[in-house]
Amino acid sequence: IDKSNSMSQDSQHGRWTVSSSDDDDEHLPPSGTKTSGSHRPAESNHMTSLIIEVSDSAGWALSDSDEDDGDVKKKSVSNLPKQTPHSPNTKKPKVEKERPPSPHGRLYYIDEPEDFFESSIPCLNDTYRFYLNKVTGLDKKYNSGALHIRDILSPLFGTLKESVQFNYCFDIAWMVQQYPSEFRDRPVLIVHGDKREAKARLVQQAQPFPHVRFCQAKLDIAFGTHHTKMMLLWYEEGFRVIILTSNLIRADWYQKTQGMWMSPLFPRLPKGSSATAGESSTFFKRDLLEYLASYRAPELEEWIQRIKEHDLSEARVYLVGSTPGRYVGSDMERWGHLRLRKLLYDHTNPISGEEGWPVIGQFSSIGSMGLDKTKWLAGEFQRTLTTLGKSSIRPDPPVHLLYPSVEDVRMSLEGYPAGGSLPYSIQTAQKQLWLHSFFHRWKANSTGRSHAMPHIKTYMRASPDFTQLAWFLVTSANLSKAAWGALEKNNTQIMIRSYELGVLYVPSAFNMKTFPVDKNPFPVSSSSSGFPVPFDLPPTCYSSKDQPWIWNIPYSQAPDTHGNIWVPS
Repeated sequence: IDKSNSMSQDSQHGRWTVSSSDDDDEHLPPSGTKTSGSHRPAESNHMTSLIIEVSDSAGWALSDSDEDDGDVKKKSVSNLPKQTPHSPNTKKPKVEKERPPSPHGRLYYIDEPEDFFESSIPCLNDTYRFYLNKVTGLDKKYNSGALHIRDILSPLFGTLKESVQFNYCFDIAWMVQQYPSEFRDRPVLIVHGDKREAKARLVQQAQPFPHVRFCQAKLDIAFGTHHTKMMLLWYEEGFRVIILTSNLIRADWYQKTQGMWMSPLFPRLPKGSSATAGESSTFFKRDLLEYLASYRAPELEEWIQRIKEHDLSEARVYLVGSTPGRYVGSDMERWGHLRLRKLLYDHTNPISGEEGWPVIGQFSSIGSMGLDKTKWLAGEFQRTLTTLGKSSIRPDPPVHLLYPSVEDVRMSLEGYPAGGSLPYSIQTAQKQLWLHSFFHRWKANSTGRSHAMPHIKTYMRASPDFTQLAWFLVTSANLSKAAWGALEKNNTQIMIRSYELGVLYVPSAFNMKTFPVDKNPFPVSSSSSGFPVPFDLPPTCYSSKDQPWIWNIPYSQAPDTHGNIWVPS
């Protein structure tokens, strides 16, 4: 990339400037500050800025970090002022490390038809309680049994009293609009990881909404993010937990593939119940309380108390969280990939011929893995993913990694701007070309979502014929050491940078030996015993022509589905 030269491009979607980082996967919303003047790269010892000029939206700029697992530090959304014409001689103020709620600009979105949202309790698969988000523009069949944020917060699921929103990226005004009018002024606590200017902007966004309060998550290790996405919903009728993959911004709920686990409605325990009452066979209650306690935040105390007063015994998933820190001894198995390893060791069973059972990882961002696969991926992380019960054999099964190719992004519903949520940088990619031989395309015809780029992250172990699963995980954690943790000090310590959260499905918790894969998950039927995997199995290998999407290099040879090209500086 020529750092001295900025290129620009026109399209119908708005003007924006961008940057990238080694390990970050989210939309960073704009500050709403309008800039005019000549574009130049962000100034810093190793930052370039990526710029796309379009015609009618917020300017945004971001920067790139070469450090291992560096994360783009984001800014937050406010109303976007109208475009000012730009004169070539005024200098553009420096705006670093910023991404918008969507590179599209406000005019891009079409309003969903009224029947897009649920007016009565939808037919849901309550065996697994795993759901995809609705995608605008799909055949209705593929949204039947999928959920939009407006569905989740609707009175169909409970009479809301208070809620907590844990997330990475927020558009507060948009978020407030998603609550039904009758609950719109009920207290909301926002748990975020923003610091300094980004935090100030977030607080400013909430000025018009006195019912919105904040809790800042402690991020004491460099390049960590508060990446967890969870809703705690307290109702007159009880309590519900939703663990999901979407940011609280419109672009994430529009034309991307996202997923969630939505808990049953947990009823209140009888007064005077014991401290351990209402526990599930998966110890979900204990683990959720432990995760919340890890924030050491006074604002969460009343929620910890509330959860203790509810019966969570119906939960059938295991919680897999990451929380920043360096852990030794028995604490090493509390978080990150060693937590997943322990759960797979304790709650799955060896399978004959398991060396033929491939591991599948699917994600929307990729961190720095080291100079070869043994450094982390095929070393500690693969060892976790291939754990099956207490089997002593350590086979090397195939590893399939799913990440969109350039062509997948180009032909998507959003076109190239979908790549703004797939921030794999050229700086990271060039250091790990060995990784690309593991890559498989994003194809999701079974769920109608081949053209809805994935922001969901899933990991699983499939049978050689891809009809059964040994386990399935949906999580916020991308393919990075920052998210999953990396062993240090001769494997006596694990270091984790970020907050992440996911849920693990194991067949034993459902009285099954394996999960059958549902080949036709839509329209959803409440009785299906098949697991609705979000993409097509078996995965499709990259051909020799396919390249992984890298977000800070140009794609100007072929236009996308909106007639645009992608031209970074």
